[in-house]
Amino acid sequence: MAIIKYHDVGIRAISACVPRKVMYNKDLTYLISEDEIEKVIKNVGISERRYADKGVCSSDLCQKAAEKMFEDNSIDKEEIDALIFVSQTSDYHQPATAPLLQHKLGLSTNTLCFDVNLACSGYVYGLSIAYAYASMQGVRKVLLLVGETMSKTVSQHDKVATPLFGDAGTATLVSRGDFPESVFSLHSDGEGNDIIKMPYGGYRNPSCQEGFQEISDTDGNIRTGEQFYMDGMDVFNFGMRVEPKDIKMLLKECGMGVDDIDLLIYHQANKFMTDFFSKRLKMSTEKTPYCLNKFGNTSSASIPLTIVSELKDKYPERKRVIVSGFGAGLSWATGLVDLTQCRISHLVEY
Repeated sequence: MAIIKYHDVGIRAISACVPRKVMYNKDLTYLISEDEIEKVIKNVGISERRYADKGVCSSDLCQKAAEKMFEDNSIDKEEIDALIFVSQTSDYHQPATAPLLQHKLGLSTNTLCFDVNLACSGYVYGLSIAYAYASMQGVRKVLLLVGETMSKTVSQHDKVATPLFGDAGTATLVSRGDFPESVFSLHSDGEGNDIIKMPYGGYRNPSCQEGFQEISDTDGNIRTGEQFYMDGMDVFNFGMRVEPKDIKMLLKECGMGVDDIDLLIYHQANKFMTDFFSKRLKMSTEKTPYCLNKFGNTSSASIPLTIVSELKDKYPERKRVIVSGFGAGLSWATGLVDLTQCRISHLVEY
């Protein structure tokens, strides 16, 4: 069990950027019948999503978020000693995207930079890594950039994925300071790697004619081997198996109960699913903010996007905040953090 504890390190600022282009689920009647689409919107809790234009990548959205953070907080770029980019939709197979962002943001060439390829658990994993570096001598501030352009991976003829996914980029600044203990619980189970996957386009199954062929499944979903695939029921069962259990375990490790928590911020996967988790935990929905309705499932970016979208002028109690995500890998992660010293920027559109 990977339980990691940090002292005197925490989050100073968070910002986020979404594309201006809005996609409405009510317009998906070409894919899902008019009667059914209303049920889908109600069950998943998503009315609209944001799609990046052609040529706009996750890194561009993260760059805009970071620039907003720098401007709002008068950050000295020379004090940023590490940049971590978490995404499954990086600019290229090679090189890594983090050094490109270091250059575009005007950071020092002494900045430590690397990419992390994780999906919906990625923000919590990334935070833990950022905390680890910020705890080290020689590192003053860590810039964690987390973003996805899932719209570029999804077939627009996939009834499961199309109503769910949107695009966003976020920036989080982590540093040492007078912060209470933060605790992270990190897990993985590669046996379930096939339930959320893009089978072709990597080095196990390189791009080829077979991978580009459109295939229709028994439910009428059409996608290629280089497009996103998800078994919705298996994902639901996976989430039910690991999420409430992991949150309870973390609370027990911290000597806390559900009532001691100010906020529980889920990865914005599916409102029916996460509301079900809350019922299992006996957690009040008043403590579980959502931005799902407006932005959809933005994968690894969904937790910081929720913080920016929903916490800016609401939820004044932010001392004990649980952040929790689960998804492809399979992987899942939960963290206890303090957001009382975190400055939240207004949402940027690009």
